[in-house]
Amino acid sequence: MTSDVTALTPFSRYQKFVVGLLATLQFAVIIDFMLMAPLGAMIMPALSMSASQFSLVVSSYAFAAGLSGLITAGFADRFDRKKLLLFFYGGFVLGTLWCGLAASFETLLLARVVTGIFAGVIGSIVLAIAADLFAPQSRGRVMGVLQTAFAASQVLGLPVGLYLANHWGWHAPFLLLAAMGAAGGLVIGLVMRPVADHLKAPQEHSAFRHLFNTLTAPQHWAAFAATGLLTTGGYMLMPFSSAFTVNNLGIDITSLPTVYLLTGLCTIVAGPLIGRASDTVGKLPVFYLGSALTIVMVTLYTHLSNVPLPWVILINAALFVGIFSRLIPFQAMVAGVPAPSHRGAFNAVSSAIQQLSGGFASLLAGHIVMIGADGKVLHFDVVGYCLVATTVVAVYLVRRVQRGLLVAKA
Repeated sequence: MTSDVTALTPFSRYQKFVVGLLATLQFAVIIDFMLMAPLGAMIMPALSMSASQFSLVVSSYAFAAGLSGLITAGFADRFDRKKLLLFFYGGFVLGTLWCGLAASFETLLLARVVTGIFAGVIGSIVLAIAADLFAPQSRGRVMGVLQTAFAASQVLGLPVGLYLANHWGWHAPFLLLAAMGAAGGLVIGLVMRPVADHLKAPQEHSAFRHLFNTLTAPQHWAAFAATGLLTTGGYMLMPFSSAFTVNNLGIDITSLPTVYLLTGLCTIVAGPLIGRASDTVGKLPVFYLGSALTIVMVTLYTHLSNVPLPWVILINAALFVGIFSRLIPFQAMVAGVPAPSHRGAFNAVSSAIQQLSGGFASLLAGHIVMIGADGKVLHFDVVGYCLVATTVVAVYLVRRVQRGLLVAKA
């Protein structure tokens, strides 16, 4: 199961540039998504929005992104991936600018829908480009760097965004993000080379046929199912983690930034190391270890009560390392599942599955978890058991994915 292990090949200067650029794009997209929740306390009174209206604004992004991924999957392999990235990234920048200029609930809702439509495809294009430009034995390191964008958004993006909002209003973070995004788009257009080798392969005549063949290919099913399960477990846990930390673990709300900061720093350090281990030790063994660590830490975390701050930080850091130790080798592994001519469509469908699974998971967790009269989160251990169950099934599915890759190589 470790036939993907080989001696590490150094990246060229251009490859390092591409990895850094793609990670920066991921960072921008994640920040745009994550900013809405902490800015809600400012946006709702500023635009006279109810809680249900704000919830609609947040969820509209996810559902728009999921549907966009499915709709565009049929066309994802018909263009130079650089041009496709420029088109959707340009739409994302305009949507973010619209968010920064919104002056009412209706305009902000439309802006979030537009932003979700374009942002929902960017992640799949980034993964397709990474798979096209890097050999299988190098993809672990690439995915390790790309995944640090999530941790960097916690450490750098959210604090900076909140600082700007506190001093210049909630519009400021979106306007700055749009300006930075425009600069990133110029770099893509001027420096990045075309990514069009997949166009040399024969193409289906119909975009619908291309999507249908991607969805019905038996070798894709296990990867799609594992993607949905890995996303579902995480999204069930995350929405209530801050309330659980404050009300159940007894951590003062003013200490939450410290928890997220140190957890994010640990993840930034661990991400590239996990990617390197995936390329040297093997993607499946690292995934196994990450799954085992996730199961242990989730079970421990969801049963805690009234623990000191250092223990909370340590457990959170170990939990996130476990989660990333699943995600990084998994993404590196499934990058080799589709043929290059179907890679864009495959990643677009996977992205849609992630968005829709995340929305479903949040709704499911909302029906499981209850808030007690004292503010404590009840039945959080049940959410932990759900994450453990999805992890166990995902391990079986990922093993099937690896077997399929080995058969394909043979």
